[in-house]
Amino acid sequence: MHRRVQFSDEIEPLVQFVEETDPSDIVDRALAKLRDGVTARTMLTASALAVTRSSDIPPGHHGGPLHPLVGLHALRHLVDRLEGENRFLPILQHVALCNKHIHHPAMGPYMMLDIEPYDAGGVEATKEAFHNAVNRGETHMADHCILGLWDQIPAVEVLDLLLSVAIPKNVLDDHYFVFPGYTWRGIEWLGQEYLPILMRPVARYTARYPRTPDLPEIDALIDENELMTRPLRHQTGDDETETIGRVSSVMTQCSDFADIPVAIAKALGDGLSMQGAGEALSIGAAGLFMRSLTGNPMDVHLHTSVNLRRYLVNMDGLSLRNKLLCLLLWHTGPEVRSTQNRLEASSQPDLDAAAALPYRTQDELLDTMTENIYQQPPIDWAGAANLGQVRAAPEVKTVLQLAQQYVNNGYDADAFIARLAEIVCHDNFTEMHAFKHHQAVIEEFHNTRDPWRWSHLVAGAQASAISFGKNMEVYEEAIELLHA
Repeated sequence: MHRRVQFSDEIEPLVQFVEETDPSDIVDRALAKLRDGVTARTMLTASALAVTRSSDIPPGHHGGPLHPLVGLHALRHLVDRLEGENRFLPILQHVALCNKHIHHPAMGPYMMLDIEPYDAGGVEATKEAFHNAVNRGETHMADHCILGLWDQIPAVEVLDLLLSVAIPKNVLDDHYFVFPGYTWRGIEWLGQEYLPILMRPVARYTARYPRTPDLPEIDALIDENELMTRPLRHQTGDDETETIGRVSSVMTQCSDFADIPVAIAKALGDGLSMQGAGEALSIGAAGLFMRSLTGNPMDVHLHTSVNLRRYLVNMDGLSLRNKLLCLLLWHTGPEVRSTQNRLEASSQPDLDAAAALPYRTQDELLDTMTENIYQQPPIDWAGAANLGQVRAAPEVKTVLQLAQQYVNNGYDADAFIARLAEIVCHDNFTEMHAFKHHQAVIEEFHNTRDPWRWSHLVAGAQASAISFGKNMEVYEEAIELLHA
């Protein structure tokens, strides 16, 4: 008889706790365990394993283990930015989300079975079997094939195989790309022993229909600029600052996103390093996010996607083609591409409006910005038939200008980041999107040169204003318990 996947005696009881606790009790009981000494890493490990073993991904991309696994990397770092028992808040958000998915009728009951790895007759034959499974939409076969490769070849080669399908499928849904990449980043912290299990839903999701699309326009750009046949510079330097600024400006000011890969490919062909191309892409993404009129708190893929692409470009062991596709396909995800249809005509924020604001000290400015975020007008959900079409309230621009004033005054970045960390903990509406965007803008801030690095934190303030207040039930319950 088949049996469900089992974990070690050390973690199994905590996994069962996340699976079996009634959703009405999960926050209270998880907080008690954290107060009793369960570490952040242990609790998030149990939460991730539980949602993987006991929930399935519905036909879309919301639900099941997808967003809980993708959010692990962000939560890991967010916990370290908070003080005292506030460090429990993002952990409780994750546990509550996983528990909710496990008990939701659209995602369960579900049981991940302990299956045998598949060997088609060697590594190359098993890789071919995986691609055949993907092309036929055979999700279970893909699961067996990937499981059969982890012990035969370096793990990064298995990731490269998954990405060879996931990166082109980004054209169909942004989550094909972010699911394997960010799950991998989460596992880097949780531990490699969990890699085969936590990547199983990734393999199944990657193999979903429709088939992997062809990329004739991108292939033509690669050929035209000889990107697969000429030596490409990898590491950036100060000598590239002017080129990075020029390429990122093309992105920030463009009205047709199809122009973006053309500019990136030409710059690479002309000698721009791959790191430099990723940085230009990042700066442009921040500029386009700030121009965006979106009020959808889940429209954060401009930043999270570019952040992951820069990470993968720097990873040893990934194929050159996959790295090039990372740089040239950023614009293609539907949730990125749709931004093209709702952009301000000019760059944001309004620098004159920011300069005209009254002087405030650093603390006063942080408090004013926070209050503006907390007082954003509510969305009329009755009139929002399509979340993707929701527009941000005009008051979001005020937050953007206050954040820019903070930059203009040369105030401390760490204090700004700490305030954003406190704000993002409120969210349990976006299935970890707000947390992921928060981490992405901070990493991009640290990995981007002046004078553009601050644009990422200003964008982070904008995202906070858009996402705040949509649903805060978990936060409100947790705060009440923390202060009881």
